[in-house]
Amino acid sequence: MRTTRPGSDGEHLVQRRLGSTERADRFYAEQVLDRLNDRMREFTARQEMFFLATADRHGACDSTFRAGPPGFLHVLDDRTLAYPEYRGNGVHASLGNIEENPHVGVLMVDFLRDRIGLHVNGRARVLADDEMRRARPDAGLPVDPVPGRRAVVWVEITVDEAYIHCAKHIPHLQKVPARGPDRPWGTDDVKRKGGDFFGAAAEAPERGPFLPPPRPETATWQADAQTWRAAAETVLAKADSAAGTRTFSGWFSRSTE
Repeated sequence: MRTTRPGSDGEHLVQRRLGSTERADRFYAEQVLDRLNDRMREFTARQEMFFLATADRHGACDSTFRAGPPGFLHVLDDRTLAYPEYRGNGVHASLGNIEENPHVGVLMVDFLRDRIGLHVNGRARVLADDEMRRARPDAGLPVDPVPGRRAVVWVEITVDEAYIHCAKHIPHLQKVPARGPDRPWGTDDVKRKGGDFFGAAAEAPERGPFLPPPRPETATWQADAQTWRAAAETVLAKADSAAGTRTFSGWFSRSTE
């Protein structure tokens, strides 16, 4: 049985400040799971998009959008998800953050049918395509025929929390037939990618030249990264140990925070 309330210290502080602790306790007790139940797995398996939140080791955040064919976010089991990272703009902001900080937040929203959302918070790791397929030979991971939709790497997410996003403010949308040819997955055609829609290129000279910081020697950078990851894994292991090893029952005792 898990005996600590989920959420951050700041979350609990704001609940006390705004008088919503009891309301939050009811939500924690009734809606927050540490796994994906049958309905959550079915919901996840038919989604064509989700929003992903990551942060680096300093806490600087990034949010992004991921899309693919229905089921591209694979449910491997009730505690594990995986999705392919496709060829993008080469920045790899999300993958870079995961390299430094494994905590991720996934938000799936069904605008079309159920008009409901599902939050999944967990810890991620990045696997090469061949490594993923060796580790999960029975997962039925497809080899996509569309070059731009083939996995460069996979992100595997171990579920810590799964809970509903309420429907009351989610708009009900409709799909319209695609105009023109299929989506240009993997294209480098600037116009088909959206061009300079926000006019940033015209204003970039006003910003001044972009001067990246000096690159450290590769060996030094790798040593620093390994040291940080080792420290992060130690903290996570201590947190897991403090939470206990018994099965989560769906009830969180109220803390005295």
